[in-house]
Amino acid sequence: MLIIGVTGGIAAGKSTIARAFARRGAGWVDADQLAREVVAPGEPALEEIYKRFGKSVMSADGELDRRALREQVFADSSARSDLEAIIHPRVRKRLTARLEALPGPYGLLVSPLLLETDQHQLVQRILVIDVPPEEQVRRTRQRDNVSEAQARAIVEAQMSRNRRLASADDVIDNVGSFQVVETRVDRLDHFYRQLAQQLNADP
Repeated sequence: MLIIGVTGGIAAGKSTIARAFARRGAGWVDADQLAREVVAPGEPALEEIYKRFGKSVMSADGELDRRALREQVFADSSARSDLEAIIHPRVRKRLTARLEALPGPYGLLVSPLLLETDQHQLVQRILVIDVPPEEQVRRTRQRDNVSEAQARAIVEAQMSRNRRLASADDVIDNVGSFQVVETRVDRLDHFYRQLAQQLNADP
């Protein structure tokens, strides 16, 4: 099956665009959702996180306090690396299994870390959902109820916009009216269906 890797910076609208493709029949897997699954209570990764980061990143009911953990890892690059070593291999394993089971003419792997990890090896094309950094900051503040300084720190900690765009096979500019963005999705959906047919027809 043709698998399209969908990525973009924080608050670019990756899930929104993925749902637009899903309305057209594409299957999709959300790497962020799998990352939440692997740190759910009872999962080995949560125990490892507790041992590494302590009770300050745990809520009273035994779940991961994602905001507290995020504050730690964005302030300390070595802590971020340790967290990635715990989570990424487990997410990769689940991604592989879910992608193999996807329905539809083609599939999407939606991941903010597609290019920063080996997840890009699981896809045939890379679609970048692009918005200007100032729009990322505005949306992040609104969505996550964080300060402007925190939102900017998150945006700046991610891969740069230029590097992300340089890695793209396709780009959707996710600024504009609903109708304009839907037209952009329609165009790529048609293109991906053609590519999937060609892939399936190859001996």
